[in-house]
Amino acid sequence: MKKLTSLLTTSDTGDLAQSFPANFDSSSEILILGSMPGRISLAQQAYYAHPRNAFWPIMANLYEFDLNLPYPERLKCLASHKIALWDVMAECERKGSLDSDIKSDTIIPNDFNWLFQQAPNLRKVCFNGQKAAQVFKRHVMKNLTQAEQIQFHVLASTSPAYAALKFQDKLAQWKAVLV
Repeated sequence: MKKLTSLLTTSDTGDLAQSFPANFDSSSEILILGSMPGRISLAQQAYYAHPRNAFWPIMANLYEFDLNLPYPERLKCLASHKIALWDVMAECERKGSLDSDIKSDTIIPNDFNWLFQQAPNLRKVCFNGQKAAQVFKRHVMKNLTQAEQIQFHVLASTSPAYAALKFQDKLAQWKAVLV
């Protein structure tokens, strides 16, 4: 498991955000992709760190681990179920944490061909929300050499900004794809 490091710097046009390194190992089979970590996640150096984000409660429910485990232990629980985490974007500019505030002309995608070479068992990609799927389709898919071997699923965003679905509905949607 790699140490997470990312960057958030402020400029006149917005915040330059850089994502965390991929959290995976060579046995990973499922990749969950967000768009870009929000401010709280970047500050805490932890995926899905916003206290109202439903990601960790959903994972704890599906894989039966204690939600209060320290962050590194939660990552280990996901890894034990062959789940990897990353973000579609390596870098982008945005004010705040909302996906809708991302400046599309500043998006630099992560290197997914590299990831699929390092984790050759990845066969399922789950997008945490529409924005991650849209950016992947626009910036990654055309250059992805392994696309034909992979199942792609767009899941309800776990972000607190996406309030269209209740927690139980999000949980059911994630469960249908992951378990």
